[in-house]
Order: sequence, then C-alpha cells, then structure tokens
Amino acid sequence: MGKSNKGKYGTNRKPLVSVIIPAYNEEKVIEGLIDSIKKQSHKRIETIVVDDASVDKTVEIAKKFTKLVFTRRHAERSVQRNYGASKAGGEYFLFLDADMELTSDVVKECVELATKNAKIGAIVIPEESVASNYWEKVKAFERSFYNIEGDKITDAARFFPREAFEKVGGYDESITGPEDWDLPDTIRNIGYKIGRINSIIYHYERINSPFKIARKKFYYALKSHRYLKKQNISTFGPKTVYFLRPVFYREWVRILGHPVLSLGMFLMLSLELVYGGLGFFIGKFTNK
Repeated sequence: MGKSNKGKYGTNRKPLVSVIIPAYNEEKVIEGLIDSIKKQSHKRIETIVVDDASVDKTVEIAKKFTKLVFTRRHAERSVQRNYGASKAGGEYFLFLDADMELTSDVVKECVELATKNAKIGAIVIPEESVASNYWEKVKAFERSFYNIEGDKITDAARFFPREAFEKVGGYDESITGPEDWDLPDTIRNIGYKIGRINSIIYHYERINSPFKIARKKFYYALKSHRYLKKQNISTFGPKTVYFLRPVFYREWVRILGHPVLSLGMFLMLSLELVYGGLGFFIGKFTNK
C-alpha cells in the first residue's frame, strides 16, 4: 500500500507535480514538450518555464499553455531550475529540457514509485534519442548503450520529491554541466535511494556537427573539477573517460554489427574527450 496523500493535497488527492523547463530560443521544440505534458495520464501538473531572455517566440508560445513563465537573464541551467523550483507549488519536481517529449505515463509512474517508497529521493527516466541526420544517429547510437537499460555511471535523475530536493539545497549553482549527476549523487549521499521507471522520454538530439557537441563539452567541463572534487570522483575514470565505460565492452557485438555508426561514435567520443579534457584543465588551473 502506498502512503496516502494528505495535508495540503487533501486525503487521497493526487499530488501536484511541478514540471520545470529552462529555455532559451526554443520556439521550434517547446510546444511539442508542453503538449506532451498536457497529455499525461497524471493530470495534476503545473508547468513552469524559466526563460533566459529568448529573442524568438519561446515565451509567446509558452504563455499559450501556462501562466507560469518567468525570465532569468544570463542564468545557467542550474540557476533557472532552482528559480523554477522556488516558484513551484508541487510535492514533486520534474526537470526537463525543451527538446524533449514525454510518453503518456511518465509522470504517473514517477508519482506511483515515489509514493510507494519514501526512501526514494530521485528517479531516473529512460531516454530514447530521436535522430534525423547522421551525427544525430551517431549520438542516438551511443546513448542507446546506457539510456534504455540503465547504467549507473551515466544515469541522471530528473524527478525528485520536493523534500529531498530541498534538503540538499537543490542544484549546485557553482556547477554547470555535471549538475545533472551532482544532484542525485548528493541526494544519495544523505541516505536516499535512486529509483527508475519504465516509461521513456523522447530526446531530440539537434546535432549538425560533432564539433558542436565537442564545444558544448568544453564549456561544461570548465567547472567539472568542482563536481569531481565534491563527489570524490577520480579525474581519470569511467565517469570522465568514455572509453573506460564497461558498457561498450559488454556490447562489443553491437559495435561490430554497426561499423558506420560505431566509427562515427568513436570519432565523436574522441572529440568530446579532447575538448572536455581541455576544458577541465583550463577550468581547474584558472579556478573557473
């Protein structure tokens, strides 16, 4: 038996889930995401969009679906997410990127799992990449090794009970990039467990060049030394060096079976490793 929802939510009333979306110039994708939120089988949802002063129609589109649209200029993703949480009324928080879409039971499964087990402080939602060009298909191929079946090294939770989120102070705003890993790690460190559901999120990759994702990796890596130090993680390990991840060696048959995608994957991962390593050392030695 799951615990009953009482207090401000009323006896047996479905809990309110606050979906929080940081955004910047997302007019091409945000309507699809919000529409998928509206179609959730769990209906008690509020949608909060925190926009970084977009110059396109992101805000205009978002306001067609929700009144909870806020602006935080020149704010990193962690700041946007925490700001959205500060405006939220839900018992649970779900943090999404604008280029995602939910399958219909994502929120329902998260709520059911969280209400049945009070020890769960974060929930991982599997992601399935949606790709159209070659490099998007390469990234989708890479993610397929760990996203659907799960991989403790790369899993990043998106759904949190408000209580657990607030106990650790939300996202660490001094970290950009690895904050997706840092928050669930920190929640786990204070005694909570990390759960996982079966319903998936579709993630639109939007990659037209391996150098685009490598440059993003460089930017995120500038502050990654803070995450590694905080969580006591080795600089050289499977978390940071992609080719040390056991999942690739366990699935060597798949790699050999898709030589064209595998070649692109190893090229992309090599670029990410070089750019990420450069960003890490520059950030560490310049105290970014």
